[in-house]
Amino acid sequence: MNAESDERQEAVAPAAADVATGDDSRGGEPIFGSRAPQFIKRSRTLHLSWQVGVFVVGLAVVVAGIIMLPLPGPGWLVIFGGMAIWATEFVWAQLVLRWTKRKVTEAAQRARDPRVRKRNLILTTIAVVICAAAISVYVWKFGIVMPWKIKE
Repeated sequence: MNAESDERQEAVAPAAADVATGDDSRGGEPIFGSRAPQFIKRSRTLHLSWQVGVFVVGLAVVVAGIIMLPLPGPGWLVIFGGMAIWATEFVWAQLVLRWTKRKVTEAAQRARDPRVRKRNLILTTIAVVICAAAISVYVWKFGIVMPWKIKE
């Protein structure tokens, strides 16, 4: 006689297989490391060239994001996209991305706090009133003059 039922052994076996393969479909913590296909991981030279390629592509995306910071474009979004590319291969990038996601989630939770929302609404209203007053004073004093019609 078995001390355990066959059903329980079948339920435990897939979980152990998931840990061995790196698949985390159970919803727990992800397993760190390379997500390169198995045929690439078998050859050290091929895996190293794969890592260099991923690093170069990720670096190009991150540099494009940094360039977009002062220029029009979604700079931070592109930078995080480059980090996500790096995170497919490098553990350090996976850790940085996980930390960033945690901090963004915490900030979103703080922003949903009713007291913080009320404070932000009050500060925004005050800023709009100050800007409207400054624009009104400028228009009252100088009038509306288009830059291309300035008389010298």
